[in-house]
Amino acid sequence: MPISLTINGTSHSVDLPEDVPLLWVLRDELGLTGTKYGCGVAACGACTVQIDGVAVRSCQVALGDVAGAVTTIEGLGTPDMLSALQQAWVDHQVAQCGYCQSGQIMQAAALLAETPTPTDEEIDEAMQGNLCRCGTYPRIRAAIHSAATMMKEG
Repeated sequence: MPISLTINGTSHSVDLPEDVPLLWVLRDELGLTGTKYGCGVAACGACTVQIDGVAVRSCQVALGDVAGAVTTIEGLGTPDMLSALQQAWVDHQVAQCGYCQSGQIMQAAALLAETPTPTDEEIDEAMQGNLCRCGTYPRIRAAIHSAATMMKEG
């Protein structure tokens, strides 16, 4: 039986088993490859997306358990019109290898939606489950602060 999903504001119907991880639905069925596979056990954060604004690890969310609108990195902005957070990532040259960055950005977007002007401690706490092998954590923190300022200024 087909399952209906709303992803990045668009309705989709997929005919897959309910236990298929959301990550594979996004990547393999819908071609939304910005969400990355990292570890498969929700330990690295590379697969982070949002469901109704809450950051979740899509490798551990079963298709049948998705109850709400899904937002992926593709839903935050476009190459021609980056979100404030994506622009801050570019401005602070956060990405090195870039593999973890979509998950980092999705986690940071959820943080800023809940805490528009986070402290360093709040950033560190919110981002602790998103690993970066390149160690760009200081740049990530700076980019989040910068995005918060940009979003406040409008």
